[in-house]
Amino acid sequence: MITEGAQRNVRPFVSAEPRVNRIGLGLAALGRPGYINLGHAGDLHGETDPESMQRHAHAVLDAAYSAGIRYFDAARSYGKAEAFLGSWLAMRGLGRDDVFVASKWGYTYTAAWRVDAEVHEVKDLSLATLRRQYGETCELLGSHLRLYQIHSATLDSGIFDDDSVLDELARLRADGLAIGFTATGPAQAETIDRGVQTGAFDAVQATWNLLERSAQEALKRAHDEGLRVIVKEAVANGRLTARGGAPLLNDAARAAGVTPDALALAAVLAQPWVDIVLSGAATSAMLQENLAAGDVAINGALSDRLASLAEDPEEYWATRSRLPWN
Repeated sequence: MITEGAQRNVRPFVSAEPRVNRIGLGLAALGRPGYINLGHAGDLHGETDPESMQRHAHAVLDAAYSAGIRYFDAARSYGKAEAFLGSWLAMRGLGRDDVFVASKWGYTYTAAWRVDAEVHEVKDLSLATLRRQYGETCELLGSHLRLYQIHSATLDSGIFDDDSVLDELARLRADGLAIGFTATGPAQAETIDRGVQTGAFDAVQATWNLLERSAQEALKRAHDEGLRVIVKEAVANGRLTARGGAPLLNDAARAAGVTPDALALAAVLAQPWVDIVLSGAATSAMLQENLAAGDVAINGALSDRLASLAEDPEEYWATRSRLPWN
């Protein structure tokens, strides 16, 4: 179990706006021209040169901050996301205590700013990659960085048994940096339990949404052990939005007076073990729709109705793996 000091270090910055103080902004769709979200290409309107994308990212970051969001999540593999976030923080004069910045290491962006690249990112959870990417992240985010996460830890990767990596992460943790890991795939639950067992982490980030709920009990256990729980892919890369065409979700959202994405995010916020749910909004308009989740109450009848959306984890992750980069 993490120490009380570590808990204080990783606790997300609580916004002055209560309705959004558990919503963060993930930058996966903002830092590179290609991503697997449904309709991502249309969100960028063909303006995919780095300068245009930086302006676009800054506009979404401005909208998030104005709405009360204070938790921002990037990664080395998100193209220029860390650079865009770092330049925005500098331009707005925001300090470490004004925001809560998290990032990740373990994947290297390899698409060379092309949407049609054969390989968009390469995974390597070695000590050498950790040291290189931590240095790169610090150059871009400096002292703003408060949580550093292993990107897509799995049992197969052996990362939880790599003493050299765990020792390096422990050194960073001793210096005051909170350490976390993200989980992915149909075996998320087993990965989360193993990560918690090491006692090396302050936070866990995993996929939980109306389609993929298999990590729920493991995330509850992690929360009970004192880790902060961050939920990613709450709208299933666009499948739980109006673009996804899920009739049951669309009907329930219409009855609730919100968009499908807002209802999907509200379902995550209804889980008491969730500390932060990430909006992956690619536009300011999309972000505003997401933020309506803070006004939605999920009662028992609605929760039971939405439960029928759940898929078999193997099916869910197989579908995700087939989503095209666009």
